[in-house]
Amino acid sequence: MRSAPVSSLRGIGPKSVALLDRLGITTVFDLALHLPFRYEDRTKRRPLGELANGDACLVWGRIVESSSRGRGGFVVRISDSSGSLNVRFIHSFPSQRQRLVPGNWLEAYGRVRMDGAGLEMIHPEWRVSTDELLLPKSEFRPIYHTVKGLSSARLRQLVRPSLSELNLLPVYSHDGLSLAEAVRIAHNPDPQKNLRDVAVARKRIALDEMLGYQLVRDAEYRELKRQTTEPLHRRQGLGKQLLAHLGFDLTRAQSRVVKDVLEDLARERPMYRLVQGDVGSGKTVIAAFAALRACENGSQTAVMAPTELLAEHHHRTLSEWLSPLGIEVNLLLGKQPARVRRARARGIATGSDHVIIGTHALFQSSVTFNNLGLIIIDEQHRFGVHQRMQLRDKGRLPHQLVMTATPIPRTLTMSLYANMDVSEIDELPPGRSPVETVVQAPNRRANVIEGAERVLAGGGQVYWVVPAIQESDEPDLRSVDSVLDEIRQALPHRHSAGLHGKLSDAEKVARMERFRSGRVQLLVATTVVEVGVDVPNATLMVIDCADRMGLAQLHQLRGRVGRGCQQSFCVLLHDGSLSEEAHARLSVLVETNDGFEVAQRDLELRGWGDLLGAKQSGYGGFKVFDPLEHRGVIEEARTLCNELKEDQAELALQILGTWAPGHREYTSA
Repeated sequence: MRSAPVSSLRGIGPKSVALLDRLGITTVFDLALHLPFRYEDRTKRRPLGELANGDACLVWGRIVESSSRGRGGFVVRISDSSGSLNVRFIHSFPSQRQRLVPGNWLEAYGRVRMDGAGLEMIHPEWRVSTDELLLPKSEFRPIYHTVKGLSSARLRQLVRPSLSELNLLPVYSHDGLSLAEAVRIAHNPDPQKNLRDVAVARKRIALDEMLGYQLVRDAEYRELKRQTTEPLHRRQGLGKQLLAHLGFDLTRAQSRVVKDVLEDLARERPMYRLVQGDVGSGKTVIAAFAALRACENGSQTAVMAPTELLAEHHHRTLSEWLSPLGIEVNLLLGKQPARVRRARARGIATGSDHVIIGTHALFQSSVTFNNLGLIIIDEQHRFGVHQRMQLRDKGRLPHQLVMTATPIPRTLTMSLYANMDVSEIDELPPGRSPVETVVQAPNRRANVIEGAERVLAGGGQVYWVVPAIQESDEPDLRSVDSVLDEIRQALPHRHSAGLHGKLSDAEKVARMERFRSGRVQLLVATTVVEVGVDVPNATLMVIDCADRMGLAQLHQLRGRVGRGCQQSFCVLLHDGSLSEEAHARLSVLVETNDGFEVAQRDLELRGWGDLLGAKQSGYGGFKVFDPLEHRGVIEEARTLCNELKEDQAELALQILGTWAPGHREYTSA
């Protein structure tokens, strides 16, 4: 079952095809499954006396006054028995103004706002009548995500003919509702049911989408299980030597995860394991034990990091741990001189380089491994699937270990990573105290600088993170340049420096090294320090304009401190006009240091798309499924997936053809 292209529908020409393509809509099914993200309630009119600033609603009243106000547009005042409202038309024609006269009745839909003269509605959708008893056109009007040049109204027109193709969708009912019926309801809700049927319909569609996702992941997982590779057994007992050399004991969680990984490596089936751990939980030591096991078996390990700062950090740490055991750990970066890169390429090709750490330089075609047995990918969501496959193809089905310090809520793990084994490092190393977090308004800025001075006077170091590199058109958006000037004027006797993405890679690493060594006491930086920076002596993190950043990013930044044994602090400075949403977001960080809890709360506050970044490679980009609204659907989909594998392969193919047409090679074997 393959859906026809959208160009096959009447009324969709080349221009519309191009605009729809920008929304990811190329087939008739894509168009039918592009569901509304909200609905305008036009089922009843709101009394004018009950309106509040920000309301989007349908109103009805008698025109009591009308006047032209030059550039202010044409304004009519309407009233009912409860109150009155100004309705302003920015653009109007004489024929319209002739109808908008006192005595007639006006129906308008729009958003109410407060101006100097009271509440008003600007340039609404409207109709005028002489009949006081005219009834509203009762509907829940669907509103769609669009792109420039394609309005929601135009999308409503385009969607309509696509619904005639729904008879080609997989035919099976769940709880008495088929997928086709559910899609029709989602596009055309019954105004008599108060959107109750829409929630049921969306859940039914979400179930089908999650089922398609589970079928894909299940097929991938079973294919992975059918593959064989070189098992990496315990041989020289280097793990015990590493334990003795580390200078610290592994936590119970680290020991458990190391055991998971080493058991995977000893199997003929390629390892494909995700290790989730909060900021500072000690994921790098897991990578060290895995790389050591590969080296014991004469295999090379490639460690791929998203930034050169993080690659440098891994190189420094793994060299400290592994080099004394005779393991050659080296770094391959795009910034290195050509002669250095050539030397590294020779070492990689001959096998004299055992552990190779790098960024995108690792998967360039000029890099050939002698015997790549293990791939370790840090912060995998920053790499595209194609990039990860390029690195995998440099070995013969190498084992893969994926690490992330951006925890995914536990409620999502089984849906996002159904094709991977998952381990969690759910405790911090001993001696780590939770970072004490406070929120401060702009009028406390001087006090925050005084607090930074106290930290510096006590021998500690300070991060000060800002959202911009230079001054911008937004006067309240703090920049590296402006804050660095501010700090140097307030604390002229302290050594401070700036760090941002426009610096050369070499200068970024050099400035970070000066901060790490203590020659720089206070570092003013953009979010380039979000991951891969480990300075145990830094005990204060100040985040400027914290209300402009997301929870996950704020938690990552906070994780740059609290990495030593001293009590650490994080100050979240906001711009003074804290919205209710921003207040809720910052309050989460005050209440908890647990990254999994932060991720769950972030999900609850912002929803699925913002948390995972649907456009980031590797996350799928669900159209309908929402883990908060549809969390019960995951288990239902798993049950259905298992049933389909038994004796309904044809139906499974139909479902895959709807949601994942690129995976039609699914079989029930």
